[in-house]
Amino acid sequence: MHAPTVSDHSPPPAARAGLDALVARHPEFARIESAAGPLPWRRRAPGFPGLLQAIMGQQISNAAAGAIWRRLAALPGALDPAGLLALDEATLRGAGLSRPKVAHARSLAEAYADGRIDDGQIAAMDDAAAVATLSAVRGLGPWTAEVHLLFALERPDVFPAGDLALAAALADLRALPARPTTPALRAMAAGWQPWRSLAARLLWHHWRHVTGRPAMDDLPAA
Repeated sequence: MHAPTVSDHSPPPAARAGLDALVARHPEFARIESAAGPLPWRRRAPGFPGLLQAIMGQQISNAAAGAIWRRLAALPGALDPAGLLALDEATLRGAGLSRPKVAHARSLAEAYADGRIDDGQIAAMDDAAAVATLSAVRGLGPWTAEVHLLFALERPDVFPAGDLALAAALADLRALPARPTTPALRAMAAGWQPWRSLAARLLWHHWRHVTGRPAMDDLPAA
């Protein structure tokens, strides 16, 4: 398997049409591209490599996640379930993975090896079923599953409401006194259907512009 690639070209026509419809219904989103520039269209690899990359992005800064991911992806065999299981803990720790991330990466590889995750079956599921199936694997969880559906499978109506950057971005965009809680953010996002994935992409774009922090995919290895 090859390392996931990232495309920063313009959104595909269907997504651009969705963005236009989202902005027409919710004009606050129009301010984002006006200030931050055109939305880059980021993709991740489907399957095991994309989920592994999402695990590396859990609960740490984009800078740290990007560096760890690039070191991990450079290890021979690491982007294949059997290959990763063949790597010892010292090798994975040497790439920067914490002990929990080593355990989570191996848990994911084992789920592929024993058939609990099958890419074809995941692709055929609706969003809720796919999130539930992926979240049942130790170390994944709803955020990781939703990020994977959004960036790797390019599902159009997924919103990772547990993402702190999305909460912070919306608080900034609306001048809220505090970041909305996960349930509150999920409720707000319900009004953006059927374009919640596009709303999430715009909010991340806004937050990168406001903070000056690049995306995990944009960072060089340490």
